Amino acid sequence: MSSSSLHRLPTPAPRLDDVLAELSARFAATAADHDAHGTFPHDNFALLHRYGLIAQVVPAASGGAGAGLAETRRIVAAVARGDSATALVLTMTYLQHRVIGRADSRWPEPVRRQVFRSAVDDGALINSLRVEPELGSPARGGLPATVATRVGDRWRLSGHKLYTTGIPALRWLAVWARTHEPVPRVGIFLVPKPAAGSDQAPGIRVIESWDHLGLRASGSHETVFDDVWIPLENAVDIRPPADWAPAGGSQADIDASADQQAWMVTLLGSLYDAVARAGVDWVHQFVRERVPGSLGKPLASLPRVQESIGTMAALLRTNQVLLDDMAARSDAGAPPPPAESGLVKYTVTSNAIRAVELALQLAGNHGLSRHNPLERHYRDVLCSRIHTPQDDAILTAAGRAALGV
Repeated sequence: MSSSSLHRLPTPAPRLDDVLAELSARFAATAADHDAHGTFPHDNFALLHRYGLIAQVVPAASGGAGAGLAETRRIVAAVARGDSATALVLTMTYLQHRVIGRADSRWPEPVRRQVFRSAVDDGALINSLRVEPELGSPARGGLPATVATRVGDRWRLSGHKLYTTGIPALRWLAVWARTHEPVPRVGIFLVPKPAAGSDQAPGIRVIESWDHLGLRASGSHETVFDDVWIPLENAVDIRPPADWAPAGGSQADIDASADQQAWMVTLLGSLYDAVARAGVDWVHQFVRERVPGSLGKPLASLPRVQESIGTMAALLRTNQVLLDDMAARSDAGAPPPPAESGLVKYTVTSNAIRAVELALQLAGNHGLSRHNPLERHYRDVLCSRIHTPQDDAILTAAGRAALGV
């Protein structure tokens, strides 16, 4: 074979593990700067799209990878180890793709194809916009103040949403709203948004108010809709409010809820577990290299330090077992009931927070310095308590189940 023919041989596609290792390192190199300035990591998503990772959960029949939960968890964990804010926005897109791609999805087929095609071709991101100033967390009940009014063959949407994670780069906004009808229905209205750098969509205004303790680069700003017009078919899933209750729908709805809860818990759990692992990695290096003058040898030589490192290992090993089990059960078509998934979320996030707290105890003031990443990892991992379901709801549900009341 000639040398010229060798040059024409196709280049083998890189292994996913190699891609994830490269991306994790590249994201980690810019994470501190994005965190310090609260800037959105647009370049990270360009890289994710270049490697086809944004469309991983899109079904293969729609041009995506059709990844299951175990594979998706691996991607989220690797991204989060580099930049947790990037991983959070990616997770939200994955969760929406899972909802849309289920066989029993209520989304109209033309709309579903449009969302999936944009993810495959352009790396388009999507997220759900639910929280409002007056409503609080929709998971705790209440009708949204965001209103959709049907006018002919279109809907006119107005309202105000908080914590719209990823809004600087989102192309699709799945907006939780109620209809302006004598008996309101509630559900999801899909609003298209121009690509980053394009002119703002008429009627959509972003209030750049996100100034948070952690996940500062996630772009979780406020979004205001003022008479935004969308096609009739973009009311993708609207129902009577009672049908959205956990046990208010059909058996298919209950099964879908269990599946979605398992995906959410596993991916968010993987994200915060990865943040904790990044913090633990840092403290491993710190105790190996730190040699106090009074000791004359590395901190790693002390039994007390070794015990703390071992405790962190036990916490993170528990997380791995729980998250791997959840992913395997879900991929086998048997996700646990939502109450059980909630307990996994509670345990995994509690373990992640505890692991970083132990790392801080070993590092002392060094760990709290903004010159070191452990301080950022601690701020980020604390955000795990805020995600639905919250600890009080998880434990109350578990208590009721245990007591049979």
